[in-house]
Amino acid sequence: MSEPGELIIEPKNGQPANACVFILHGLGADGRDFEPLVPALSLPKDANVRFIMPHAPRLPVTINGGMVMPAWYDILAMDLDRRVDEGQLKASAERIQGLIREQMEQGIDSRRIIMAGFSQGGAVAYHATLSFSEPLGGLLALSTYFATADSIELADANRDIEVEVHHGNFDPVVPESLGRSGADRLKGLGYSVNYRQYPMAHALCPQQVSDIGQWLTQRLS
Repeated sequence: MSEPGELIIEPKNGQPANACVFILHGLGADGRDFEPLVPALSLPKDANVRFIMPHAPRLPVTINGGMVMPAWYDILAMDLDRRVDEGQLKASAERIQGLIREQMEQGIDSRRIIMAGFSQGGAVAYHATLSFSEPLGGLLALSTYFATADSIELADANRDIEVEVHHGNFDPVVPESLGRSGADRLKGLGYSVNYRQYPMAHALCPQQVSDIGQWLTQRLS
């Protein structure tokens, strides 16, 4: 099966990129889902940031009656702990790590590469970032959960990474308790985690978009 590819948005100022932000979409979407987010972040005009939004492969998803759709991994049950196909999740994380290495080979310092993910994409972002062998610039976990917390092999290179976790108080898809549990798990392991909650469902809201823009600006300044 061929790789589904990725949407790449180069810096609008025409300058070569010196930083990179990956954004991993949720179940049933594709990389274009977060394309409108880029201009809304209001990053400084001299921020030479490349955005990469990979597309998930199409997989049958058990909780949706086996329907084939864009998915980073199969979800086997919607119980509180989210039973997932960890093999597929880790394969997706390895693919993303390969894309990170491609950016490094193009001259981007790994510490100026930030990983973000929403929902299913956030679970992949957790794994890809925290098990990566080179230091990355930050992890942004959006309306998601730490699916591989019990099996991940944490990389020493990213023990000091800045982790930002956002969740909606009224999320009917991924309960806010799951988002908080992931953040608490990382804090317990000694990571620096900032947890923010917003009055929203399974989505992004304007205040959050502003906060993300400020966080990215700080991380990449």
